[in-house]
Amino acid sequence: MTSSKKTSENSAKNDNLYAIAETSGQQFWFEVDKYYDIDRLNAKEKDKITIDKILLIKDKDNISLGQPYVKNAKIELEVVSHKRDKKIIVYKMRPKKKTRRKMGHRQELTRVMVKSISIANSTPKTSSKTEVKKKSTSPKASNPEN
Repeated sequence: MTSSKKTSENSAKNDNLYAIAETSGQQFWFEVDKYYDIDRLNAKEKDKITIDKILLIKDKDNISLGQPYVKNAKIELEVVSHKRDKKIIVYKMRPKKKTRRKMGHRQELTRVMVKSISIANSTPKTSSKTEVKKKSTSPKASNPEN
């Protein structure tokens, strides 16, 4: 039983802060101080990059979900290196026609490290139930028939 407690404690430490963001036409699960390979960016090594298209941020007990993006949220990345992915072989053949084509492809990648994930809370969020109640009282005052 002690080992299960240790793993749950370790996972609780690791799950304190993460964000799901959209970049390179894909969605990534970003955590601080981890490396990620994304499509090639026009940036030099050691450059800082900011991602604003954040779909979700979880910070300890708070979860911020965007519609579609979280406002005033950003992820700061540092470019570590540029590299190429492993080669993919594409082989096309038309049977009985003696037509064969063999091609290879290596994707250009940029390795980035997440430096920080932040959100600026400008206004506290209210529940949707209170907004519905406020909206239902305002049409009575602006009724043109009265």
